[in-house]
Amino acid sequence: MNYKVGSLFAGVGGVCLGFKNASHESANYELVWANEMDAHASKTYQLNFEHDLIVGDIEKIVKPERAENAQEQLHFENKKQQILAQPIDILTGGFPCQAFSIAGARKGFDDQRGNLFYSIINLVSDLEKTSHKPRILFLENVKNLRGHDKGNTYQVIKQEIERIGYTVKDVVLNTKEYTNLPQNRERMFIVCFLNEADAQRFTMFDRLHEFKKDHSEVNRRDNISRVLDLKADKSKLQSYYYSRDKYPNYFISESEYASLPAAKRRKERINITEQIDQEFEFYQVRRGMYVRKNSSGVCPTLTANMGTGGHNVALIKVKDGVRKLTPAETFKLQGFPVGNGYQLPENMSNGHLYKQAGNAVSVDVITLIANEILNVLQAGD
Repeated sequence: MNYKVGSLFAGVGGVCLGFKNASHESANYELVWANEMDAHASKTYQLNFEHDLIVGDIEKIVKPERAENAQEQLHFENKKQQILAQPIDILTGGFPCQAFSIAGARKGFDDQRGNLFYSIINLVSDLEKTSHKPRILFLENVKNLRGHDKGNTYQVIKQEIERIGYTVKDVVLNTKEYTNLPQNRERMFIVCFLNEADAQRFTMFDRLHEFKKDHSEVNRRDNISRVLDLKADKSKLQSYYYSRDKYPNYFISESEYASLPAAKRRKERINITEQIDQEFEFYQVRRGMYVRKNSSGVCPTLTANMGTGGHNVALIKVKDGVRKLTPAETFKLQGFPVGNGYQLPENMSNGHLYKQAGNAVSVDVITLIANEILNVLQAGD
């Protein structure tokens, strides 16, 4: 049996790929459509999926009357009909998190991106009118959503979902604890059930200890080796290496530091050849001011602002120097099998690719939850 999935805020397809990878002996998920408004992310998505990607602002697609003119209104109305023409069993949405993020402005519903949550609610209402409500809503956001505005923001979200008939279950999961992906990434997952019987059968969040991974040192190194290209050298990845010519402030010797005028001397001396000294570890030059190794032994949380400057990308020591992660490696750290069925556009800037990886979800976490949902659905049918 195929359970049909529609995906909002699809990005480069992390949630979609997670559901696609889920499996059951007698059922699976069928991706029927996805929506994304970013042109660059859409290009990456379309390179990797065959089903319909409906490109455009979901707020205007759900409410075409908000378009600026009649021509644009017709344009969005056509997209809306394209979505409504395909009934779905599961609606997914990693709705924009910047409004709630610790790294963002924390404006919540005062930020337009926060209000995009209501596009999900409105679409469910429209689907009910044309076919039926999705049986499952699968939502994802930053950990800070739960505590934003002293918990009031999430209370509004939860109450709105319950108002339209769903039972809500939520949890915060860290990628490094529940998958073999070596990334410290905490995200909130909200699974909503239209049928109370489905909700009662879904017990995953009550027994998380069953899903935790073994993180011995041997396993940690194996996991890192699977996502990093540790055999490549400067001849292949020259542009990713840090050198004194490109980053003179990151190679300051003790004598050079001592000779600097006090006004120009940073609080901490940076010399990455000295301070980034261990393989199979991840480092960052924080705000260009100091070097820190990630204490958890895995990659720090990938962020969208990796695309705004090299110092935001984690650094690693390899046999012939120090380099930053490549875009392909950041995608692999999110669980995208780059080079093994998943492609990155050839003519896209690294900045856009880093941003896409940072905005993505960890595919393996999605698959873990999607498998549990699939078991629930099959038990009820």
